[in-house]
Amino acid sequence: MSLAQGRSYLAIPGPSIMPDAVLRAMHRASPNIYEGELHALTDSLIPDLKAVARTAGDVAIYIGNGHAAWEASVANLCKRGDTVLVLATGRFGHGWADMARGLGVAVEVLDFGQTDAVDLDKVAEVLRADTAGRIKAVMVCHTDTSTGVRNDVKGLRATLDATGHDGLLMVDCMASLGCDTFEMDDWGVDVMVAGCQKGLMTPAGLAFVFFNARAAGRQNAEVSSWWNWTPRAHPQMFFQYSNGTAPTHHLYGLRAALDMIMAEGLEHVWARHATLSRALWAACEAWGAEGPLRLNIKDAALRSHSVTSVGMGPGQGDALRHWCEHQAGLTLGIGLGREPADAWFRIGHMGHVNAQMILGCLATIEAGLIACDIPHAPGGIRAAAEVIAAG
Repeated sequence: MSLAQGRSYLAIPGPSIMPDAVLRAMHRASPNIYEGELHALTDSLIPDLKAVARTAGDVAIYIGNGHAAWEASVANLCKRGDTVLVLATGRFGHGWADMARGLGVAVEVLDFGQTDAVDLDKVAEVLRADTAGRIKAVMVCHTDTSTGVRNDVKGLRATLDATGHDGLLMVDCMASLGCDTFEMDDWGVDVMVAGCQKGLMTPAGLAFVFFNARAAGRQNAEVSSWWNWTPRAHPQMFFQYSNGTAPTHHLYGLRAALDMIMAEGLEHVWARHATLSRALWAACEAWGAEGPLRLNIKDAALRSHSVTSVGMGPGQGDALRHWCEHQAGLTLGIGLGREPADAWFRIGHMGHVNAQMILGCLATIEAGLIACDIPHAPGGIRAAAEVIAAG
């Protein structure tokens, strides 16, 4: 008998749960795009977006998803024949590399596998060997959504500086912005890309490219008018924010989401995600004391605070996901980045989540482990509850 009736819980790593306040803000008639309220509202988004990214630099808004932000970042900085270094720790690092190749950019990839973070010593070796300065930029995912690894962006900037390399540092924060601590300016990031549908709690459809003066000074003179970030970041007329008709309802939704982040306080948002992540890991580690269940990233210091990848035996990941969704109303993310994919699932714990939601998610997973006869040790829920109780 299914018990999935009622409000379902989408625990995939993006799109994340949409707050009621965001949905209410979007539930309106189309506004006047030529003057008035929408113009003021859009202007108000810019300082708050910069505050979430912790930058005094610029931000360009695009109608699109994360792939659009990838292409926008590369198109603004690279012309055909330029070389970039991509540090891959999962499927999405390779995706950004493929995007660059499609634009005629020469891509060198350092692949660190699917269970570990970037090795800064290996990066330093490559940068020191680039005596001709061929590498125009170093590209990395802060969190790769497929594997749940979190890379040391601050350390990567230190590596660039220590080797004397002049390449730009470009960071994908699709799965980390508004979830994990990120300091664009303090960490020396030149370009950061993100989307609205994860930590920013807005339905998919907006992409952002943040960039500093150093990156602006190296803009590709041949960038197309559509991707050109300059008029979007410094519009003389309202339509230049989006290079055409504004994504009206997304802008209203984003305003409501940013209001929620500002009201909570960004540091508290980061701390909330960190605590809820530890609770989730504690449950998984307790279950994994017996049986096949295991966290993809062994070192807790390298785990994302927004998405966790969990492995079991062949077929067990898909079986658990199917039971949780159809028997209990909990949708978990599919396995990405590991083989066989049906042995893995991912939990999104990003954005509009709180303690009772995570505890409910974990209790449902434990029920699924029992229902699917997947061996595991007891005590997962208690372990998570102790983390929550300790704050």
